[in-house]
Amino acid sequence: MENNFDIKLKDHYKLYVLLKDKIIFESELNKQGIKYYTQPSEQTSVDQEIRYFLLDTDMKAIDQIIIQHEIVASTESHLISDFSDQKKISKLYWGVLLTVVSLIILAALLEKMF
Repeated sequence: MENNFDIKLKDHYKLYVLLKDKIIFESELNKQGIKYYTQPSEQTSVDQEIRYFLLDTDMKAIDQIIIQHEIVASTESHLISDFSDQKKISKLYWGVLLTVVSLIILAALLEKMF
């Protein structure tokens, strides 16, 4: 059932599976009659990954396959920035802003004195 391109035209999600788990994963998908479409991953990593396009309706069955066979898999997701990094950047921004404003005020006061 591999390479059902029409999956990309329906509600789907992307799942990345390590190359070492490919045979087991695809075997279980075929046993359960789950359609999928594969492509080599465009993400660069140390371990080769296969990108699977899977229907949203099959998500629960696929989760069970992953759990039962201890398959290493990940989904495509948006990175969430670390809030502690944002606090550091915010502190730096305010520090630079206060320094610039202080220098402008100091320069204006010195100009009036002389």
